[in-house]
Amino acid sequence: MTSIETLSPAEAETALPDLAALLRACVLDGASIGFVLPFALSEAEAFWRDGLPALQSGARRLLVARHEDRIVGSTQVGLASPPNGRHRAEITKVLVHPDARRRGLGRALMLEAERVAAAEGRTLLILDTRADDAGEALYRALGYAVTGVVPDYACSPSGVPEACTFMHKRLPGAPRQFGA
Repeated sequence: MTSIETLSPAEAETALPDLAALLRACVLDGASIGFVLPFALSEAEAFWRDGLPALQSGARRLLVARHEDRIVGSTQVGLASPPNGRHRAEITKVLVHPDARRRGLGRALMLEAERVAAAEGRTLLILDTRADDAGEALYRALGYAVTGVVPDYACSPSGVPEACTFMHKRLPGAPRQFGA
């Protein structure tokens, strides 16, 4: 059985080795998620460790998919925004282990990320993905619209510049008013 859960900062710190292994497996499999080869496990661990303060402050939520006590997927919901953007959240680093793909985990992670964002009063979600990647098809199927495509935005793991598709989705409900 697979479960989706939000990790506390302490749970995330304990899970650093598993999260690092997940991230590294995805990059080695060709995921364009901000890293280039060679990509050592220590770099993956540093990425997750550097993100702990945002979890501790509440600026970010970390969701994981577990199958038989193993982390096989994750995503993050970024909630930090300037005062005029507190109605939006950013979905980042949607990862599914190569051995666990085609089982609906990406979809389940995204739906839970949307639920978490909505619970925080967020009505606009934004994300970016490699253009024409499997992720883009998933996000379109979940109702995300293309905001625009930027050519040569990021490099693939092999260092080749690739286009990036920026997407957004409005969640049900009126935007929450912040400030006076």
